[in-house]
Order: sequence, then C-alpha cells, then structure tokens
Amino acid sequence: MTDGAHPRDPGTGPPGPHDITVPLTRPGRDTVPLDPATDPDPASAPEPGDGPAPDDRPAGDAPEPAVRGRVPARVRIMVWVVLLMAGVLALVNIVTWQALRTDVDTRIDRALTQEVGEARDFAAIGIDPATRRAFTDVDGLLRAHLSGQHPDRSEILFGHVDSAPGADVPTGRVRQGQEPLFDASADPGVRAAILDSPQARGEADTPRGPLRWEKLRVDPPEGSANPGGWFVIGYFVDADVDEVNDTVRTLVLVSLAGLALTGGAAWWVAGRILAPIRLVRQTAAQITEEDLTRRIDVPGNDDVAALAEQFNLMLDRLEDAFSAQRRFVDDASHELRTPITIVRGHLELMGDDPEERREVVRLVTDELDRMARIVEDLLLLAKAQRPDFLRPERVPLAELTSDVDAKVRALGDRAWRLDAIGEGDVHVDPQRVTQAMVQLASNAVRHTAPGDVIAIGSGMAADGHTASFWVADSGPGIAPEDRERIFERFSRGSGAGGPGDRAGAGLGLAIVRAITDAHHGTVSVRSAPGEGAEFVLTFPTDARSAQQ
Repeated sequence: MTDGAHPRDPGTGPPGPHDITVPLTRPGRDTVPLDPATDPDPASAPEPGDGPAPDDRPAGDAPEPAVRGRVPARVRIMVWVVLLMAGVLALVNIVTWQALRTDVDTRIDRALTQEVGEARDFAAIGIDPATRRAFTDVDGLLRAHLSGQHPDRSEILFGHVDSAPGADVPTGRVRQGQEPLFDASADPGVRAAILDSPQARGEADTPRGPLRWEKLRVDPPEGSANPGGWFVIGYFVDADVDEVNDTVRTLVLVSLAGLALTGGAAWWVAGRILAPIRLVRQTAAQITEEDLTRRIDVPGNDDVAALAEQFNLMLDRLEDAFSAQRRFVDDASHELRTPITIVRGHLELMGDDPEERREVVRLVTDELDRMARIVEDLLLLAKAQRPDFLRPERVPLAELTSDVDAKVRALGDRAWRLDAIGEGDVHVDPQRVTQAMVQLASNAVRHTAPGDVIAIGSGMAADGHTASFWVADSGPGIAPEDRERIFERFSRGSGAGGPGDRAGAGLGLAIVRAITDAHHGTVSVRSAPGEGAEFVLTFPTDARSAQQ
C-alpha cells in the first residue's frame, strides 16, 4: 500500500518524497510499489546550496587609469603586464573555484543518491538478513538497514517511524550507530523541516552549517496496522566547502605572489628592452649642430638594435649634410668675396680721368656679372631639390640632339662635330637636358683653344630603356683623383686655369649632376691627362624607369 499524503501531477508540481512499501510488490524508480501520482523525480528537483553563479565578468578588464603628465614607457609596460596577468589569474581562480564547488556538489549528490538507492534496494528485498524472514514493520526494516551502514564523518543516516495510535511497534527516530557532526534527528526543528518538506531533496540550517538531505518514504505492508516512516540521508557541506575555500585561498595567495613577481619581472625586462631607447633619447639630447659625432652602440639583431642602427645612419646623413652645408657656405663666401674685393679696390682707386673711369666701370660690371652668375647657379642648385624642378615630356631624341648641336656651336670658335644621333623617344625635361649639355660644352670651350675639336652626340641603348648624350673635347684632360671631386660645388680640377677659366666658380658640373640626379640618371667622365675628356649623360627613356 502507499501513502497518499503527497500526491502531485508528474511534471507539473514540485517533486515529492520517495515512497516505498514493505514488502516489495513490484519494482519502481523511487517507491515500492510505484504510485504514478506520487512518484518524485530527484533528477528534476532543485538542488539547494548550488548558490548563485559566480560573477563571470572578465577580470582584469578595468579601464586604464587616467594619468596626467608623461608616463614612462617602462611603467606603462609593467602596468599592462600586471593587469593582463591579474585578469588571467582572476579568471583561473574563478574557474578553479567553480570547478571545485561543482565537484563538491556532484560528490554530495552522488552520495545522497547512492544511500537512497541502497535503502530502496534493501526495502525492495524486504528480508531481514538476521532471521531470513520478511519485515512486518518499518521500524525493523530501518534498524536492520542502518545497522549495516558506515556513513562518512560528514554524513548522517536516520529513520523516523510515524506516530500512530495503537501501534504495536516502536515509533519515532531510528538513528545511525556512530555519532554524527550534529544529530539532526534529535533536533525537533531540523527534523520537522526535513520530514514536513514536500520535496524529496533539500537543505536545512543546523549549528554545524547547511545540511543537504534526501529522504525516502517507506510504507508498511498491505494490510498491516503499523505506521509507515522515512529514511533520511544528510550531508554536512561545510567541511567540503571549507576545504574548497582553503584551496582557493591558497591559490589566491600564490596568485598574488606570482603577480608581484610578474610585476618585478616586467619592470626588469622592460628596463632591459628600453635601455637602448633611453640611450637613443639621451644621445639625441646631447647632439648639437656643432657635435654630430656621437653614435649609439647597441649589440643584437632585434628591433631596438635596428632602431639604433637607423638612428646612427640618420646621424651620418645629418653630419654629412651639415659638413656639406658648412663647406658650401665657406666656398660661397670665398667665391663672392673675390669679386667684391675687386670691385671695392677699383672703386677706391678710381681717379677723375674719363678713360680710367670707363675702364673701372667695365671691370666692375664684369665682376658684378660674375657675381650674378654665381648667385643664379646657387639658386638653380637650391631649386634642384624641389619637386617642380623638372617638367618632363616625351620628345624625339633626334630632335633634341639637333637643337643642342645648334645652340652649342655659338659658344666658341671650335671644330664642332656631331658624332651620332639616336633614334626614339625619351621622357625628359628638354630644357634641363639642353642646359646640362650646354654647360658641358661651355666647360669644353673653356679648356680648349680655337680650332680644337669638340664632339657631341646621342644614342639609344639596345634595350631601349636608356638614352645617352655626350660631349668630348681634346683639352688637357682630368686627373684620376679629380674625376669625382669636380662634380662637387665650388670644385675645380687640378688642371683648371685654361683660357677663360677665371669666369668659372666651380658650379657648372654640380648643376649637371643635379639635373641628371633629378631625372634618376647618371653622369660619368672618361679622361686621362693630356688626352681630353668625354662626359656622358644617361637618362631613363620613360617615366616609369625614372620613378624607379
């Protein structure tokens, strides 16, 4: 027979306590016999004590604190590493705590389910192991079952037989043999909370902490006047939870120690990594226009070493630029000082004689013209650094060569000769190319005598990618040590000093090189002392080659 005190609609109401009848008439899931109206489902029962889910907000995601002023990179690196490590450790601690709590809950639920299952199986058999006879009352069954159990320290097993008038068997509690942490069966409040609960599983408060329990209803045999009762298994969760808390507390302390070590390590590593950068900053602060000789020695092949290497290369370029600037200023002042001195000297010595005045005016005008040419050449060299220095267009090579030949023949009484004319088109600035060729031809005129041969010409490379122009003379030639120096500003070869050479300031070949460099071309010279000189200009034939 069954106890109908806790009926419910399966799947709609809260689960009821397990019911069992002695002796077993047919197997069932939670009661013997099974009553569909009162079958509790522990699997669907809520599990008190699981508690709310831990805060799963990502740890270490705190916003960066606002810092006024300049924050050293070393501090920023350390702070970010510590924050990242703190987030990871916080996540590890939370996940570990949750996993341990879940393991505790699972272990407790497994223990409760196991004890209830053993009680149900024992009742289903319904035979007293001592007498080999069927049980006739619930009290005997509970006592026989509890006497064979050995609960853990955190467990408590007890039974309770319902009070009934005229019962001829003992009623009340039936407790386990060994002493539990707290005897919940002897506490009326706790016992009532468990026995009167409509749930098959729940949690009760005790002086030893929460007690998670599960109960099984045991009914007397059919036709028996003896009362039914309950089998209860309880588990004190504080011991296991305290163990989890101790483990997590130890993990938190280890994490804090690791965080401190990580901060120190990040500070040290950041200092080692940033040391070359600090050296770069200190070196940059100590560099002045007068002293560009300091360099940074950073061994290794990492990005910081590459930065130091590039910084050293930048210092090399700056030093070269400042040196060239100083040389340029010195040379320019020297070249301009000479005509100024000549002009001043003639003006100071000029008398009242009209013929003398005319001669002085002629000389002064000549020197002023020379100064004007120097200034114009300097302005041209300065303009060569601007992006609008060239205005390239596609022109026929033969037409450009013919124009150059026609213009250079008026420079002096020389035996002009057109060696060759190239065929094809070139993408150049015709005015600048003409200017460079005229400058080379003028330079050849200054170093030759009337009647000497000066040859010009042009040609196209076999692959069609480059075109060349040349000017060759039969002058004194250029010494090998002067072949590169003559293209510098205010530089003259050791053989300078031919007829008309006084008018030159050493800027003509520098202008030629500036024009070829602007076209992404080259200028070269082939010469030997006493055998004349041949200057060759080479230009890309199309815009794409010029850009490369």
